[in-house]
Amino acid sequence: MGNGSLPFLLAAIIFSSLPLLVISFREYPKAPSCRKPDPKAIRSDQLTVVINGYSEQRIPLLQSIAATYSAAPQVAGVVILWCNPSTSPRTLSRLSQNVSAFVHRSPSRSLNSRFYPWEIINTRAVLICDDDIVADTASVFFAFAVWKSDPDRVVGFFARSHAYDIVSRSWIYTMEREKYSIILTKFMILDIKYLEIYSCSEEYATARQVVDKTNNCEDILMNFVVADEIGRGPLMVGAKGGGIRDHGDSRNEDVSGGVAEVGLSSRRVEHRKRRGECLREFHRILGRMPLKYSYGKVVDDVGEQGLCLKAGKLLPCDQQQDFS
Repeated sequence: MGNGSLPFLLAAIIFSSLPLLVISFREYPKAPSCRKPDPKAIRSDQLTVVINGYSEQRIPLLQSIAATYSAAPQVAGVVILWCNPSTSPRTLSRLSQNVSAFVHRSPSRSLNSRFYPWEIINTRAVLICDDDIVADTASVFFAFAVWKSDPDRVVGFFARSHAYDIVSRSWIYTMEREKYSIILTKFMILDIKYLEIYSCSEEYATARQVVDKTNNCEDILMNFVVADEIGRGPLMVGAKGGGIRDHGDSRNEDVSGGVAEVGLSSRRVEHRKRRGECLREFHRILGRMPLKYSYGKVVDDVGEQGLCLKAGKLLPCDQQQDFS
């Protein structure tokens, strides 16, 4: 083992055992070679959070988000994947000294790096999320529990859909009330094996080039990958009490410092158009449409759905005093 690998090894040991401590900062001068995770080194009882960072304006928010995830007992560690090549090493060094995470500089701004099976990831479950989404501990616990019940599927809180437009005779990107086929990288839990397939399979090499060209659609492509592997759609989960805060949504009224403006999805019309183009291009490249629809969402509250007559009104039966 060379001396250059020793700091990383020490950081990895700290990362896996003490996620609440300030970890380290590593910079890759070039893209690492593709690797297949070792099943013997992968743990299944916790998950690794990978937060994509780019905007220096969001660093204070990013620090808060990383601390929130680090506090969750289900989280083995947090990785901040920094994809802005213009950010100075000094800035990232300061960030690494003030955050409970491993700050990992990507060799490029490519969104494909969000799905690279980095060596620091040592859990089967990987939570990919944006730097403007805050999920409380209860929501993380519930989503992880749902994923463990069906680990081959992608699980998340934000869903979209593909559809076939009969007028234009083409695939479009949309949002429907009754069905969905795409989980967004705002919050996405998936098996580490899909990172290896996405990043290393030659079958998706041309599709990955589309992601780089558009600087978009990496989540759509991952949903293609998973659906093609298992022939099923993703799972959307619902958080009781609205435990997910989306700071990057342009509809927020209390956002300061340009937090909402830096996200791609804040330019809604153009964003949806580009993602429709990605759908069509992925379909053309692969020669098939693997996306599958799912219906409904998994909720964390189970109660009776029957209605009973009470004082002339129909009310949920589980609100009545007598039950059987």
